[in-house]
Amino acid sequence: MQPFVHETAACHVRFGHGSLAALPDVLAGMNCQRGVLITTPRQGSALNGLGHGAEGRAVVGSIPLARMHTPVDVTEEALVEVRAFGADCLVALGGGSAIGLGKALALRTGLPQIAIPTTYAGSEMTPVLGQTENGRKTTLRNPIVQPKAVIYDVDLTLSMPADVSAASGMNAMAHAVEGLYARNANPLVRLMAQDAVRAMAAALPAIVADGQDREARAQALYAAWLCGIVLASAGMAIHHKLCHTLGGTFGLPHAQTHAVVLPHALAYNASHVPEAMDALACALNTDDPVAALHGLLRGLPIPQSLGALGMPHDGVARATALALEDAYWNPRPLEEAPLRALLEQAWQGPGAVGASA
Repeated sequence: MQPFVHETAACHVRFGHGSLAALPDVLAGMNCQRGVLITTPRQGSALNGLGHGAEGRAVVGSIPLARMHTPVDVTEEALVEVRAFGADCLVALGGGSAIGLGKALALRTGLPQIAIPTTYAGSEMTPVLGQTENGRKTTLRNPIVQPKAVIYDVDLTLSMPADVSAASGMNAMAHAVEGLYARNANPLVRLMAQDAVRAMAAALPAIVADGQDREARAQALYAAWLCGIVLASAGMAIHHKLCHTLGGTFGLPHAQTHAVVLPHALAYNASHVPEAMDALACALNTDDPVAALHGLLRGLPIPQSLGALGMPHDGVARATALALEDAYWNPRPLEEAPLRALLEQAWQGPGAVGASA
């Protein structure tokens, strides 16, 4: 067995049906009196359901400004409101956009966070923050941005539409798949990643068939939790570099971009990561994990190509060049022609052959 390093950040997790009711207790455990809700404009009314806790502990206001890819100018606007509320805690409720804004505010204020995810993004378990400014998305890793507590309430996911469920689940799965071959992968990470892929791949078709399937919803949320831990532990490679480039440069939707790119990025690396491919073959019960991911994607109600997501075809060349700048570590060397082929195939969508050559 190869030597490895594994770090685990302290995080209080509540998981179950109806676990949002524990928010006052979680605030008390963090010695917080004045939480401020971070969410999107569509979820801004969520404050009404959070209530007050004992000893005057409460969520005292709402900042419904969160946007996809965490624009820096939005963060600066929200920062003014956090200070005006006199908040001593950030409560991010929603998907990756809300949690991303909570992280960006934690970075600037040092305030502790409670994350209440309502999708399967998994970012609530990571010390990673992606921010967009001047048309470019950059990422940083800092323990201060990782939430101190996470409340996973399965009931909050029951109303998530099928297309959003599918896209966010595939986004989370990308964390686990890439975690199998990322630089800091280790035996513990591989176990979590393999189980996460197994659970998510089984849960998503069931959720699309019946959004009220409570067991499938619980399995998907459990998988998202594992996927986030894997991302935090193992790091990122070409898949995430491409998705950050595509999202920040072309404004493509975050989760859907991850879903489309995932099988193509795996195909690019497949010949260089036999151990990861064996783990995925077991998790997906297949001899061809790349084909299995393509098949899973085709069965979900989400766009199937970068072109369908709105990326112009002439963006393939630009994205290739940007992905080669400040490239993330990757098990297969990044070469311009194969990387461009990967993006071309992802732009075309179904029927394109994987970029493993």
